[in-house]
Amino acid sequence: MSFQDKITSLMARPGQDPVPKDDVPWWMKFAGRGVGTVGGFIAMFLGVWVCVTISFWGIVAGLWQITAGFIVLCCEAPCCCMFVDKVQKLADFIESRPYWNRAVAYAGLALPPIIMSVGLSTIFGSGLIFTTGVIYGMMALGRKATVEEMRQAASAESAPRTFSGMQSNLVANAQPISFTGAPVFDSKV
Repeated sequence: MSFQDKITSLMARPGQDPVPKDDVPWWMKFAGRGVGTVGGFIAMFLGVWVCVTISFWGIVAGLWQITAGFIVLCCEAPCCCMFVDKVQKLADFIESRPYWNRAVAYAGLALPPIIMSVGLSTIFGSGLIFTTGVIYGMMALGRKATVEEMRQAASAESAPRTFSGMQSNLVANAQPISFTGAPVFDSKV
């Protein structure tokens, strides 16, 4: 058993299909999961640190960051939150959603603390959650095309286009418009 197979078996969720249904590279899946897990822990820790500030918006931003870190941690590593009921159901629901849903959700969770209280703790803690959203957004875009497919697409775009529709004769036979002056109206008629 290779090292990658061992890591895959450790990171697999119960009841997960052994054959992936998408063409996302394995390292990107692990990067999303890893940054989400580590970012959730760091966001919760730094959220407590932000709550120590004496300002109202600092406390609200810290509580939001703690909550966002916990949600991300529950979704990305439900084994860390086994003491909370229904975490596995939430993780299974999130796992069944498309990647762009996670990207939007994580970016939406990460931005309010940065807006409420700009500081190094909120930028770093929520920034890791936002980075997780960016990774899932890249996963939603999918793989890049092969070199040959990109060359074919580029040559197809640079080739002259010929139209054979009904209106193509009108465009091909159009004469340039010339300006001969303003029309003269005779008011005596």
